[in-house]
Amino acid sequence: MGSSLPNVYVLDHPYAQMVLTRLRDKSTGQIEFRKGLVKLGRLIGFEIARHLPVSKKLVTTPLEVEAEGVEIPDIDKIVLITVLRAAMPLAEGLLKIFPTARQGVVSARRVEETYSGGLDFEIELTYLRIPRLNGSEIVIIADPMLATGSTMLRVVEEVYKVGKPKRLMFATVISTMQGISRVHSVYPQTEIFTVAIDEKLNEKGFIVPGLGDAGDRAFG
Repeated sequence: MGSSLPNVYVLDHPYAQMVLTRLRDKSTGQIEFRKGLVKLGRLIGFEIARHLPVSKKLVTTPLEVEAEGVEIPDIDKIVLITVLRAAMPLAEGLLKIFPTARQGVVSARRVEETYSGGLDFEIELTYLRIPRLNGSEIVIIADPMLATGSTMLRVVEEVYKVGKPKRLMFATVISTMQGISRVHSVYPQTEIFTVAIDEKLNEKGFIVPGLGDAGDRAFG
């Protein structure tokens, strides 16, 4: 797990990086791309679980011997918010690790027609369904790309309208320093789990080198 940035965790495991390399490859087909996102969702889920508190638990084995193990008390307090449509495979992988998670969905798109440069995109929400929060939850927002931070900030704004979570996390495949810095300037305690931090954004606000449009590549 590499990153010297506070509250930023980069999955530097060779397997995760191999899957990411295949996702970046423009020759990777739709089905393999979608399956790759599922794999990375599962790996990110493992990493998130490693950052949850644990408690000791004694169990009795079939040999009638006690064995000491662990519980993750908060594992049933996960709320997973999926940004449609690109994050659906990523969320599928996360749910392999957090099968009891309550789920929310947000359909969000950048309004590219009004974009004039910089980091500030107008975000249009066409569908929104987020469970009510009571303050004990760990909210994970899944979106493959954290580029300018505009989408994530807009989604967090909606999350806070239904309650303040105990912890707020982002599950992403590729991030940028610009997006990370922008999010942390508003919500510094947000924990960001990503597989890579790419160099820059181009003039259209797309991540470079990136992996293209994740939604189009996963679903056509």
